[in-house]
Amino acid sequence: MILVIDGLNEDRYPTILDEMFKLRARVFQDRLGWDVQVENGREIDDFDRLYPAHVVCLDDEQRVVGCMRLLQTTGPHMLSDVFSAILDGEPPLRSSTIWEATRFCVDTERCARGDGRGTISYVTSEVMIGAFEYAMKAGVTDAVAVIDPVMNRVLRRSGNGPYDYLGTPKDMGKVVAMAGLMDCTEERIRSIRVYAGIVHDVFLPEDVTEAELLAPLVA
Repeated sequence: MILVIDGLNEDRYPTILDEMFKLRARVFQDRLGWDVQVENGREIDDFDRLYPAHVVCLDDEQRVVGCMRLLQTTGPHMLSDVFSAILDGEPPLRSSTIWEATRFCVDTERCARGDGRGTISYVTSEVMIGAFEYAMKAGVTDAVAVIDPVMNRVLRRSGNGPYDYLGTPKDMGKVVAMAGLMDCTEERIRSIRVYAGIVHDVFLPEDVTEAELLAPLVA
């Protein structure tokens, strides 16, 4: 299930947010070997201090198994401030209706391969559905994502591929980075739902507390 943590409610979910940062460290530094800022086992960068929306996926045991960060493009964001070389000299996108999607990851140690619930594919789809539905409610029309060719293929297979690209792919350390554009539409969400077989509302109730979510873990 999906929980969106942003500047308005982050004080209500400190433990879950902390677990998300730990997951990001395990994925981006330990597994992928990216040059990211990790301190005390948590991957946090300057963009996390700009009050983005974190789309967090919890499994049936209320463990953080996936996440994505959504940030407005009207201010600093990764494509404009970190990966600007991709744009080939063109100015970065600046619009209140275009958000940047970054820091997507899945806990592959907890999630199995395959297509059913609790799998990498299912968690990926649930995070995507949550992100696009949340963005649409906020009036967002498009999302730009910095991805690598592998993720690009994964998105296309799941009916969630970019409809266009900005600039050209560039070598960024150990990976090739590219910028894809995805429209926030009912059609895209429906395509992901059909692919994953997800028909239910993916969001946890807005009034659920962290204590309620974590109660089964400490019982």
